[in-house]
Amino acid sequence: MSTKKTVKKQEVEAIRQPVGRPSTYTPELTDEICALISEGNSIRTIGEMDGMPVPSTIFKWLRLHPEFTEQYEKAKEESADALVAQMLDIASEMPMIYEADAKGDMVATKLDSAGVARNRLRVDTIKWYASKLKAKKYGDKASVEVSGRDGDAILVDHVNVAMEELFETIKAKL
Repeated sequence: MSTKKTVKKQEVEAIRQPVGRPSTYTPELTDEICALISEGNSIRTIGEMDGMPVPSTIFKWLRLHPEFTEQYEKAKEESADALVAQMLDIASEMPMIYEADAKGDMVATKLDSAGVARNRLRVDTIKWYASKLKAKKYGDKASVEVSGRDGDAILVDHVNVAMEELFETIKAKL
């Protein structure tokens, strides 16, 4: 007599171990990631920090977890304010060239033009990026002004024509 046991599909699924590494995804970790993003950190920078997942894992979580995606989008928008604060700090820097004086102490002697150009590029880059993250607040504002020939007021002739036609119709009926 054979003692073969029939195994149900559900029992096999319960025994089977998940393939691959277990996910480290937790709401607490995503809160921490989003807090770092709202402070102006990039996903690449966060991925280099101890205890943080690599960028590819963060992007995978964004695809798999809608609640994280929503939280992330809000954090990105908030990061614009942090980046603008950083931009103001950069703009107030005075890059100087230092030289040793007679005592051997380092003394600022003149403005570093390469440093000024680098800071201008950094500020322009942050300004552009902030305008994309939070367009309503930091984006370029476009206004449209409509005027007639040579900047004069626009004349609305069709109203006058319509009124004349109406008067003619009324006169004809009287």
